[in-house]
Amino acid sequence: MPLPMFHMIDAAPQPVATFSHATEIDGWVFLTGQMPTWPGEPDRPLPDGVEAQTARVMDNLVLVVEGLGLGLAHVVQARVYLTQFERDYAPMNAVYRSYFAEGKLPARTCIGVTALAVGALVEIDLVARRP
Repeated sequence: MPLPMFHMIDAAPQPVATFSHATEIDGWVFLTGQMPTWPGEPDRPLPDGVEAQTARVMDNLVLVVEGLGLGLAHVVQARVYLTQFERDYAPMNAVYRSYFAEGKLPARTCIGVTALAVGALVEIDLVARRP
């Protein structure tokens, strides 16, 4: 069995903790949860509201997945974490859905949590598979 590969993507935001942007083994790619932070501007305030934060998180995930030579079409699973689940579930879903082709949504779990790093309202991680 091969050893895992650990990926850092230059275009993606600076990590807020000790992690790789993605790890990969046997064609499976595990993307670390992204925060609504700005690439190249770690001290810039987070976007206001869950819609804007969801868009920033998804844009950051796109930077990572594309930095690996893949796209969102390769994503097979997602996990979403929300600090204000009841309030933010529907608006997060509207933004999240817009990133995927019609009828091509990955399997997903959405979890309400008490807090996220950097005071974020939303965090999303992904699992992708190389063709």
